Amino acid sequence: MDVRRALAGALSRMWAALLDLLLPRACAGCSGPAGPLCGACRGRLRRRPHRCAPRPGCPPVWAAGPYAGLHRRVLLAYKEGDDALAAVWGERLAAVCEASGLVGPGTLLVPVPGRGPPHDPRAPVARVVAACGGRPLPLLRHRGRVRRQAGLGRRERLTNRVGAFRADRVPAWAVEGRVVVVDDVVTTGATVAEATRALRAAGLRVVGAVTLAERLVDGEERAGEKVLRTPSKR
Repeated sequence: MDVRRALAGALSRMWAALLDLLLPRACAGCSGPAGPLCGACRGRLRRRPHRCAPRPGCPPVWAAGPYAGLHRRVLLAYKEGDDALAAVWGERLAAVCEASGLVGPGTLLVPVPGRGPPHDPRAPVARVVAACGGRPLPLLRHRGRVRRQAGLGRRERLTNRVGAFRADRVPAWAVEGRVVVVDDVVTTGATVAEATRALRAAGLRVVGAVTLAERLVDGEERAGEKVLRTPSKR
């Protein structure tokens, strides 16, 4: 079954690449003709990464940008399967790692697993984590069935993630290293907090987390900018 799925995925990517050659692609940011991401949108996306607002139970978290506007549109396109944007997000994640000072050559990078099979290589973060310069180590697994965070309120999100992860097959040499959690979007911080708890319970030293985007909710403020109350998506 896995072989069939892998073959189907390879054929789908080949077909998408062929269509890219034959048909003009729209930009994921502005819908202009120079896709997958035009030079102007790529330049706007290269804003300085920022340290996120503190979240309960989370280590220091850094993000490449806000989960809003251009940043959100391009990230959604990538998460929905546009592999042509993987290089863009790999570059952004590497910028977060450098700006945060959390990641060095020996740092262990533990991605939050997607909703697919354990250690799914198609999960958004898993596809770009190698660009960070550390050492990717997919240790986290879901406990039982995964419930989506979308549509849940702040309190429900926090409750939904309690006990959601476990850390499997931790090598002895990893216990002495620095560990950074890698996720795509942070909202309440429930996912990062639970990933941190599971890794620390396995004896690992989690020093921080890096994400592709931060979504602020419930009137939070960052850098003097007021953010309107909006429904949470993650």
